[in-house]
Amino acid sequence: MARFMVLMFLVLPHMVHQVQINFCSINEMLHIPHQYDQPSDLIISGLTSHLLSSLDYETFTDHLPISQNLNFLVVPKNYQHILALVFAVKEINGNPNILPNVTLGFQIYDSYFNERMTLQATLGLLSIRDRFVPNYRCNRKKNQMAVIGGLDFDTSLHMSSILMSYHMPQLTYGSFAPDDQIQAPFFYRMVSNEAHQHTSIVELLLRFGWKWVGFLAVDNESGEIFLQKLQLLFSQKGICYAFSERIPKATYLEEYINMQQKWIHIHQLIIKSKANAVVVYGKIFSMFSLQTLIGLGELQNEIHSSMGKVWIMTAQLDFASTSHQMWEDTHVFHGSIGFTVPSGEIQGFKSFLQQRAIFQTNEDSFLEHFWTQTFRCLFPDSKMGKRNSEACSGQEKLENLPSLAFEMSMTGHSYSVFNAVYVVAHALHALYQSKSKHRARMEREKLKFQDLHAWQLHPFLQWVTFNNSAGETVFLGKHKELNAGFDITNLVIFPNNSFMRVKIGRVDVMAAPGKRVTIDGNKVVWHHSFLQVPPVSVCNPNCLPGSSKKKKEGAKFCCYDCSPCPPGKVSTEKDMDICTMCPEDHYPNKNKSHCIPKTINYLSLKEPLGISLAFFAVLFSLLTVQVLVVFIKHQDTPIVRANNRDLTYALLFSLLLCFLCSFLFLSPPRKVTCLLRQVAFGSIFTITVSCILAKTITVILAFMATKPGSRMRKWMGKRLAISIVCYCSLFQIGLCVLWLGISPPFPNLDMHSIFGEIILECNEGSATMFYCVLGYMGFLATISFLVAFLARKLPDSFNEAKFITFSMLVFCSVWVSFVPVYLSTKGKYTVTVEIFSILASSAGLLSSIFGSKCYIILLRPNLNNKEQLIKWKC
Repeated sequence: MARFMVLMFLVLPHMVHQVQINFCSINEMLHIPHQYDQPSDLIISGLTSHLLSSLDYETFTDHLPISQNLNFLVVPKNYQHILALVFAVKEINGNPNILPNVTLGFQIYDSYFNERMTLQATLGLLSIRDRFVPNYRCNRKKNQMAVIGGLDFDTSLHMSSILMSYHMPQLTYGSFAPDDQIQAPFFYRMVSNEAHQHTSIVELLLRFGWKWVGFLAVDNESGEIFLQKLQLLFSQKGICYAFSERIPKATYLEEYINMQQKWIHIHQLIIKSKANAVVVYGKIFSMFSLQTLIGLGELQNEIHSSMGKVWIMTAQLDFASTSHQMWEDTHVFHGSIGFTVPSGEIQGFKSFLQQRAIFQTNEDSFLEHFWTQTFRCLFPDSKMGKRNSEACSGQEKLENLPSLAFEMSMTGHSYSVFNAVYVVAHALHALYQSKSKHRARMEREKLKFQDLHAWQLHPFLQWVTFNNSAGETVFLGKHKELNAGFDITNLVIFPNNSFMRVKIGRVDVMAAPGKRVTIDGNKVVWHHSFLQVPPVSVCNPNCLPGSSKKKKEGAKFCCYDCSPCPPGKVSTEKDMDICTMCPEDHYPNKNKSHCIPKTINYLSLKEPLGISLAFFAVLFSLLTVQVLVVFIKHQDTPIVRANNRDLTYALLFSLLLCFLCSFLFLSPPRKVTCLLRQVAFGSIFTITVSCILAKTITVILAFMATKPGSRMRKWMGKRLAISIVCYCSLFQIGLCVLWLGISPPFPNLDMHSIFGEIILECNEGSATMFYCVLGYMGFLATISFLVAFLARKLPDSFNEAKFITFSMLVFCSVWVSFVPVYLSTKGKYTVTVEIFSILASSAGLLSSIFGSKCYIILLRPNLNNKEQLIKWKC
């Protein structure tokens, strides 16, 4: 059976995982005591930042890392990353469908969160076993093929600076570095690109309306780049930084001591800030600094107050602690929202974790440090310093550890390690098959594992696709990254200091911008100190609907005053920059928070006012008809004959039309009614006044004709009266035709005259023509009034001039009053004034001219005889 070893140099936050094939040995001369080595044919190397352990390096005597000073300080949670790699390799070696007859192996090194150690460990992979000589190969039994690591950007960058010279595939399981900072041709991401986190953070903040936000970032180049890119997105979306501070980066104990005042300052800044949302960016070691920062700050507070903030953590951070911090109170982080690398449920992994025991230290050099620090017990024959008087019993269980120290479910980073091992295995399988087939065709010779080279793996790594044991498809594609997106989780911390991550949302990197974040706000558990949920994180209270933002001098644009909207404008949402005008058919409500549809205003037969006017119009019409019937019935009586029957009938008929004309004004304004309304009114009233004028002139002529020798007899007769009516009416009709030809009336919607109403009206078209028609009618009425006034004292028992004078006085009074009232009213009341004037003037004519006659005809028939008309002849 061929034996391959894939050396995995897995870089966890203190540990490097990488993959090798056939290197002399994997660097025992590195002076790194923490290795996890499995003899095999193909090696996957891994560099992990797992343990901050005690070191005894001769080369680092001047500046020992803080881990040495702290004596075996461990990051327990990262141990799961190692176990995920081991579990994946065991699964692959037990699977006959992947790399048959090949044993997959690994070696794991610790990076110690230290640049020098990371570089030295990486160089050690390229050296022989007993001597630190890169590129020297002596052991052909192991062939290094790929490297997995690291967890944070800095470790990946340091590794890449060396590995790219050898075209060595590097699969990162936690780094989110952009393409322009790490050489893309040899770099593969098992997580989504960091750029997706930038936009997702903005979408998350906008989802909850948080626009006044604090920012904490690790004090390095990555933190600076992240801040710059986020600042650009924030300014585009109206979000401001309440504060922006760097989390101090410390490696040595004296640095931690010197930074205490800086941490206390940051703690005070966070507490005093109005920003309830704080974005935290960094690597896993930044989480330890943040816990230290909060702890020191609370110790300095004279009055203890819970820091109620919503911590928004990027996926680079993991809610973890060192072995010394895992029992500390972490309730300040209750309700935190974090972007996490998605994980799957791998069958058998939990059982694999439960089987870990202290008797496995021979095969796992990390186990003793992990066990001693997390369970606080002493190993037999341990070379480590005595830290606990109790010996380890071997009955300790991983599931009994607090979640802060170790989780039994596979975390997102461990899941990425698991997938990375399988990606390498499937790529090796495809490469081996390809080479075997080619060799079989060309030389018919057996392919040896020594013939494989790491650079040959690249085409297969990029395009390999498979379904893992969690049932998810793994495919890197042309961008060499796994577009799995991110989970959005809510951290729920229980009283016993254990915690649970609740998935509340998802980041879909393939969705359209602005729609990538989906989150269920009902699932979110908030910190108990918030009185309002979701909590508010703004510089000042929101401007309520009905007001707009007003810039505050000398402050950031997120800090502003609120000013009420001016008349006619509204703001329908909170924090609107400007108030907007309502559409023409709407108007602002009292609070100016939304627009209300305007009511249609026109005189309708369905409302009391319209019904009343219609009632009087019908009543007067019936009276007019009744008078006409009376006059027709008594047409041969002296009083009817004395008043020129034809003119009387014409006058009564025109008065009937005047009353009925008011219904044109009571109907909804439409094109036809608007055309007929004023034209009919002007023409009919002109005929009426012309008939009255003809009757007045007839009365005068009749009196003058009775004088001896008068020449007026030849003017007597029907022709004169008809001529007066026709010529006077034709002139008015000509004006109306000219009006219709020049600028006819039309239906119109007046949106502005009355607040909150749309006046449905007939626009007169040409106001000049309207007043010309009205003026001509007034001119005829004035002439009739003057003529009748002059003839009022003519000696005649039935002198009609007196009644005409009074009727014209009433008529002129009504229409003279009409003009100012008409101009001062709006909407349906304008139409009401005109209808009232029509009805009042017509009723005045009817009652004044025909009232007394009907009284005599119906009630005093004895006066209706020839003797009473002896001086009066037709």
